Amino acid sequence: MKKKYEVWLPLLFSVVLVAGMFLGYRFSSTQPNNDFFYHNTTSSLQEAMDIIKLRYVDTVDTDSLEYYAIQEMMNELDPHSAFLPPVDLKQETEDLSGNFQGIGVEFNLVRDTVNVTYVIENGPSEKAGLEIGDQIVKVNNLSLTGKGMTLTKVRNSIRGESGSVANLQVVREGSSKLVAVTRGFIPTPSVIAAYMVDKKIGYIKFYNRFSSLSYREFMQSMELLQKQGMTELIFDLRGNGGGYFDQAIDIVDEFLDGDKLIVYTEGTNSPKKEYRCKRPGIFEKGKLTVLVDDLSASASEIVAGALQDWDRATIIGRRTFGKGLVQEIFPLSDGSALKLTIARYYTPLGRSIQRSYEEGKEEYLDEVWQRYANGQVYYADSNKVIKGKKFVTPGGKVLYGGGGIMPDMFVGLDTTRYSREINRLFINGTFNDFVFHYYLQHKEVLAQFSTPTAYAKGFEPSKNMWQSFVSWARQDTIDLSKLPNMEKQRVEDRMRANLARYKWRDNGFYEVYNTKDPVVLKALEVLRK
Repeated sequence: MKKKYEVWLPLLFSVVLVAGMFLGYRFSSTQPNNDFFYHNTTSSLQEAMDIIKLRYVDTVDTDSLEYYAIQEMMNELDPHSAFLPPVDLKQETEDLSGNFQGIGVEFNLVRDTVNVTYVIENGPSEKAGLEIGDQIVKVNNLSLTGKGMTLTKVRNSIRGESGSVANLQVVREGSSKLVAVTRGFIPTPSVIAAYMVDKKIGYIKFYNRFSSLSYREFMQSMELLQKQGMTELIFDLRGNGGGYFDQAIDIVDEFLDGDKLIVYTEGTNSPKKEYRCKRPGIFEKGKLTVLVDDLSASASEIVAGALQDWDRATIIGRRTFGKGLVQEIFPLSDGSALKLTIARYYTPLGRSIQRSYEEGKEEYLDEVWQRYANGQVYYADSNKVIKGKKFVTPGGKVLYGGGGIMPDMFVGLDTTRYSREINRLFINGTFNDFVFHYYLQHKEVLAQFSTPTAYAKGFEPSKNMWQSFVSWARQDTIDLSKLPNMEKQRVEDRMRANLARYKWRDNGFYEVYNTKDPVVLKALEVLRK
């Protein structure tokens, strides 16, 4: 009996002790002073929101107040950290996903009417029978005409969940008809142009973002061009504002050999992390040029910076944007999210590309536009604006950190700017409207050319085309009758390229436009030496 008692006593004591602690905790929670057992973690912000909810004189949309408070908090951080309400988060995700859900057309507002300017091949609208030139006047009985209509309103009306139906009222050559289009997933490609400039030189143009499909599209384009004999490449990243970090790293890996460092990241709460080459690349040899400008940012700067640091490519164009911060998306419980900067990235030599934002967000963003006002985008001596830490590449080239990637060869904007009249026609859409209608009325002119190359060499705008444009401009009270011949030629060159887009899409546009583009011409000069 005594032995059994000795065995069970410790167990019984343990049960009583645990039960006593539990009962004591429950008892303490009913007492007026229980801070020892309970720590109040409510923030001052939450306390203020609670008081407003309970005591404010009028009804308040507290969700809006919370969003505003979070946004103001994010504004106190760097220029690239942001609060994303659910609708903005959806747009951000869609932009980087490589596709969206819709009917598969490109359109423009011409004289307050939605005109279809392109029907995506094998997309929902092509299957339903839509054509370039169709005018969409209603979608599901919602009118899309009138002065209050905007591109955003049209886009929101025709997009929708894959599998849903958009009932379109379409006007074609004066006749109205109903077209039912079943929405689907529409690709938004990263590579919008890839072609052979000559027998050896290839050209690849990236669109404005690095999406989740960018690396795959890049590899497909590279393989296609190599089959056509490409041994030298022009990689055009002008206007590309960045996107997915990993896509840029994978692309750089295709240009560098061994286990070379591509980029590394580091932050106060993010330990240093290196990203190195990990596979044999598709283009580790062969001449390479990378084109950049003041809107090339983030992922584009990772590509340009790594290739410049290793002396692998010649960087041509204008100084890049200067964004060297890494953001991560942190979802919140209501469907919104924080896009928070967690680290800075550094090129292989250790250059930080990030511009200073000590003067505030507004000054930071305005700096890019100030480059136009102070002449930096026009003249080569803008190379002197970066005075950061000095770095030296393995080949002996001197580079600087802070303020973006400075190109190895500067090509400024043409100082022979368009006149005020022509700029008005570009800005208000009159120029695009004219080219679109000219294409619809003269398809047979373009039909005689089988390729953009043949078109670029053989098509010359007729005198009748220019006179038609002059008459078209008069609708906006703009007189082009005394336009200098040099400017007239530049406008006609732009017309030729825009016309090519309607038949051969962006690939055709760039194949024609690049024949006169000074940055591309400089790249060709470098590659042909």
